[in-house]
This record gives sequence, C-alpha cells and structure tokens, in this order.
Amino acid sequence: MSAEAPYRFAIVVGRFYEELADRLLAGATSVLKRAGAHHETFPVPGAFELPLAACYAARSGRFDGVICLGAVIRGETDHYRCVCAEAAHGIQQVALQTAVPCAFGVLTCETMEQALARAGGGKRDTGAHAAEVALQMASLARRLPSSAALS
Repeated sequence: MSAEAPYRFAIVVGRFYEELADRLLAGATSVLKRAGAHHETFPVPGAFELPLAACYAARSGRFDGVICLGAVIRGETDHYRCVCAEAAHGIQQVALQTAVPCAFGVLTCETMEQALARAGGGKRDTGAHAAEVALQMASLARRLPSSAALS
C-alpha cells in the first residue's frame, strides 16, 4: 500500500460449518496480514445472518470494507436455495446501500468435499480471494470516494 492509513476490515463469518469457517478465515487473514491491513472478526451462526452483521459493520464507520465468509451445502430440501439467494442478495444490498465494499466469500456447494476443496484445499481459497477482492474495492473506494450511499 502507500503512506496512507492501513486498511481496516470487518470479517463476518458464518460458523455453521466450523471447519470450513476456520479455513476461510485463515485464508482471509493471511491475505490481510501480507497487505498490512487490520481486521476484526465477528462470528455469526450461519450464512443467513451474514447480511445483517455486514450491515452493522458497514454502518459503524470503522471499516474500509467487510469480508463475508461462510458456507452453504445442499441438503435434501430447498432450504439451500433460500439461504444462498438471501445471503448473496443481502450482502450486495449492504454494499449498495452503504457504499462500503462487501466481499462475498460464501461457498455454495453440493457436497462437503467440494466445499473443502474451495476453502484452501487445492481448488481455490475462497477466503483469500474474498480478502483480495475487499482490498481491491477498498482501494477503489479511496480513489473514488462517495459522500453518500447509492440508494
């Protein structure tokens, strides 16, 4: 980064799948540490609660961005679809309504094996990727500051 103040991020993490949450969080914090950014972590029960926690963090005025981490794995009912859609929509709404970047690091997988592979297990590190996105968007927000939310 530059001589500017270090970036500050909130990480909100759904803890429903503990092992996945820990791996996603490890990936995100590793990226932030390398970038010299500061962060605070706020656990929530699951992915459905991420948008509200992101909203609290974004509206606090303390953070340059919010990194949302969690996992939803398909079960035998349509509950999966509802949780995935509402988490994604809610997180995007927080970003648009507050003009605070919110990175979407929520795994939406068919199986635990797929989720593990995408939580730093070889295929992808979704936690790290979400932190990289948050850093890029926070940088953009500093270059193009907005005095008001977009809606």
